[in-house]
Amino acid sequence: MGMQKILFLPLNDANALRIVRETARQSCNVFLVEHAKVRMRQRRITLTQVLTCLRKGNIYESAHIDIKGDCRLTLRHVCAGDDIRVAVAVKRDTNNKTVAVITVF
Repeated sequence: MGMQKILFLPLNDANALRIVRETARQSCNVFLVEHAKVRMRQRRITLTQVLTCLRKGNIYESAHIDIKGDCRLTLRHVCAGDDIRVAVAVKRDTNNKTVAVITVF
């Protein structure tokens, strides 16, 4: 038999939200790209607010697959009186999943 081609099925919103929430339970699974760190400083958004948004937020922009094959979505949550939106990509590596925070607004 030859090699079988693996097909990645796109996640629906409910599954993507569940994966983000489960993965973000442990902050070591959350990676902030440099752009997100800059935006957090500019907008005075704390890491605690970002983590709370990932753990308790609702979908603001639906899940979709990007050109790299990662699932991207934007979450929204009111945290400490601020309306926070966090755009993330769910990265899949060999060991586990990682949530990469792309930007914060």
